Amino acid sequence: MLGVVLVALSILVTILIALVVVNLSVGERRVEQEVEHLYSLDDPQFFRSMGLLLGPEITHGNRIKELVNGDQIFPEMLEAIRGAQRTVLFETFIYWSGDIGTQLAQAMAERARAGVKVHVLLDWLGSLRVDPEVPKLLSEAGVEVRLFHPLHWYHLGRMNNRTHRKLLIVDGRIGFTGGVGIAPQWTGNAQDPEHWRDSHFRVEGPVVAQMQSVMLSNWSKTTGCILHGEDYFPALEPVGDQPAQMFASSPSGGSESMTLMVHLAITAAVRTIDIGSAYFVPDAISCKAICAALKRGVRVRVITPGKHTDEATVRRASRGLWGDLLEHGLEMYEYQPTMFHVKVMIVDGILTSVGSTNFDPRSLHLNDEANLNVYDREFAARMTALFEADLRLCHRITLAEWQHRPVREKVHERLATLLAPVL
Repeated sequence: MLGVVLVALSILVTILIALVVVNLSVGERRVEQEVEHLYSLDDPQFFRSMGLLLGPEITHGNRIKELVNGDQIFPEMLEAIRGAQRTVLFETFIYWSGDIGTQLAQAMAERARAGVKVHVLLDWLGSLRVDPEVPKLLSEAGVEVRLFHPLHWYHLGRMNNRTHRKLLIVDGRIGFTGGVGIAPQWTGNAQDPEHWRDSHFRVEGPVVAQMQSVMLSNWSKTTGCILHGEDYFPALEPVGDQPAQMFASSPSGGSESMTLMVHLAITAAVRTIDIGSAYFVPDAISCKAICAALKRGVRVRVITPGKHTDEATVRRASRGLWGDLLEHGLEMYEYQPTMFHVKVMIVDGILTSVGSTNFDPRSLHLNDEANLNVYDREFAARMTALFEADLRLCHRITLAEWQHRPVREKVHERLATLLAPVL
């Protein structure tokens, strides 16, 4: 009898180990070699590489509007949904309880009852705290609601692969993307620690078709249904003058593409790199790329959360990795008023990359992510001004301060860095 129990335990342990290994594996070779600096962002070759080597083509004729914090973000999203005539597609990681979740659900339900095709894809893990009345309201109104990788035996090998994308596309013509989840923390104007600092973006023009395609790729993988036709992909005329592309990554198809995009941009930089990231945990190759940029004379500034953070372990792991970067001249800042949830990278005043991607292994290797790359100096200037407004609310961490932090902090950070590859 004891032998049978031991065999059963051995099998169970083996299965658990196998599941952990499978869930932490991206199934592809990770980027292990530093990208060589061959050209700057001013060189046409950079645009060819970004649009042909790595991602979708760079489209022209777009108009992108930045929205700062919930007071600006949610009214625009609600207005777009309420004005929908044909389709609404919505994909998000976080959808919790709260007034804003109810408002969005009511708006989508009303449009569905009016005959608009509404499709909602929620990450199973990120929406565990959703008010049960929300999916009930949506489903009863005729909204198609699906969960991404719900807990089921045939998803056990993919439970660590979450959709972290934040996408809303209305009538195939208006798109929204950025960092916000659907929860009370994202409402307001970052006025206190209970209301977070974040940015979102309203998009019009040909690049919206790429946003729609990114959303529908996960919809088809989840449902087996292909949504197409004019309701989803109408002809899109130029509405502005901003070149842009929608860059996406997924462990099931091109998990390293986001990493390569980020590294290529950093490697091409010759003047400035500004990074805002809710979770800044660069791996070894990313640290090498940043240090190489610093050696070329590039000014690199990073904003990440301070004491107000929803992931204390991630913050500790991040701080434990700053030594070499600070020694090479990196300017590191911690945001003070509240949780800093912005995801942005601005390079040489030309490229601005915004969306759902953090500068950490989870975003770059494990999650489904989507970033909007905008190649426009005027937009980059506006985003730099916003970045510098955030800087004024930060505390700069110098090399001396980092070196003289308490021993207990150093121990905690050292232990946390052991988990860095899966954070």
